[in-house]
Amino acid sequence: MKKKFEEFKNFIKNKNVAVVGIGVSNIPLIYFLLSLKANVSAFDKKSEELLGQVAVDFKSKGVKLILGENYLDNLSVFKVIFKTPSMRIDSTALVEAKLKGAYITSEMEEFMKYCPCKVYGITGSDGKTTTTTIVYNMLKEQGFKTWVGGNIGFPLFANIEEIEENHRVVIELSSFQLMTMENSPEVALVTNISPNHLDMHNDMVEYTDSKKNIFKYQEDTDLLVLNKDNEITRSFQSEAKGDVVFFTTKGFINDGAYYKDNELFVNGQKVCNKDDILLKGMHNIENYLAAFCCVAEEVSIGNMTKIATTFTGVEHRCEFVRELDGVKYYNDSIASSPTRTVAGLKAFEKPVILIAGGYDKNLPFDVLAEEGYNKIKALILLGNTKYKIKEVFEKLLTNKHIDIPIILTDTLEKAVLKAREISISGDLVTLSPACASFDMFLNFEERGNRYKRIVNNLKRL
Repeated sequence: MKKKFEEFKNFIKNKNVAVVGIGVSNIPLIYFLLSLKANVSAFDKKSEELLGQVAVDFKSKGVKLILGENYLDNLSVFKVIFKTPSMRIDSTALVEAKLKGAYITSEMEEFMKYCPCKVYGITGSDGKTTTTTIVYNMLKEQGFKTWVGGNIGFPLFANIEEIEENHRVVIELSSFQLMTMENSPEVALVTNISPNHLDMHNDMVEYTDSKKNIFKYQEDTDLLVLNKDNEITRSFQSEAKGDVVFFTTKGFINDGAYYKDNELFVNGQKVCNKDDILLKGMHNIENYLAAFCCVAEEVSIGNMTKIATTFTGVEHRCEFVRELDGVKYYNDSIASSPTRTVAGLKAFEKPVILIAGGYDKNLPFDVLAEEGYNKIKALILLGNTKYKIKEVFEKLLTNKHIDIPIILTDTLEKAVLKAREISISGDLVTLSPACASFDMFLNFEERGNRYKRIVNNLKRL
């Protein structure tokens, strides 16, 4: 594989390369391409002023910046194009470029093509980041030099020459990254499938098909891990190329991982008790079962147990922020879909004051109302979807003759202050939006960090 990468280096040298999107994953990519002697042009809708120091640094290195509203107009003159993951391959600019013979790829596609070591790939609608981090920690605890990337961690392609055959790589893969992927990891996991990102995908079929690419190109010696309790992922077994193992919270299975009588097992061996796991909620039990299946061939039961009983979680995922005047505040900003919010709500032992709403991904909120109403003491809504969520809840509550206060606000600051106003000692407040953040914030991290700052700045009564 190292020899194969030499071919890429020879291919890219002195080429005029377009990189579309000056974001977290593409900034290191641009510097890496420069180190390989490529002539790089960076495209972005943002202005030079908004890019700030990044623009200054790029220009000093000889990167040509193509910015502004019409930044894609001349993309088709380039023969090599690295697209940002969220840019659809059927966009007008890319279709035109492909017709003119352009090689169109992405940072993660090239990494998967040339990675010299075993790769664990993780996708799904919910639980990807936590499970990816668990798998990474378990492999690391076992003694492997382990890298983590994809949707989290550092962009890996820029480090590919440092990765050795005996290392391990764990990557979280979104549906956008997988849509054009033609290489599958040796170990592939699909945590679950539920409606998500329907603002970007044409329909649920396209969204599901993109997820299938994580195992579509596997070989017969590879492994596919599937959620037996999810109807869609369970059906993937018939299309698998390699071995398939399942995980389930519904009781004993012969192979794979299962939860029964407050205990977690893999391949018939007990790993730990549910109560010993620091991450609360059945969705995290599923995450651990999935991770056990992924690493069972390479990680000892003892090291699985150690991580399960010591790992405190990933930021912005049911993250405890503070307790103030007897009220506990949690940050679950990662919850950008209704099913993810429902999973978070089920982690709590009592109904919570829920702050929700945000950018509209064209997802139905019926599941949030139907499965979440009995976990909600009061509902505080903001963002583009607040009226949409309010309508779904009002209809259900009317039919069930239940009264849950629903409060509409304009900003996250007002939402937190309203939660403070209506809460009493013993209450739980959680930001778990069930929506993306793009109507008010750059991403879920910025939203979660803002929430934490607001909560931490609250004064005692």
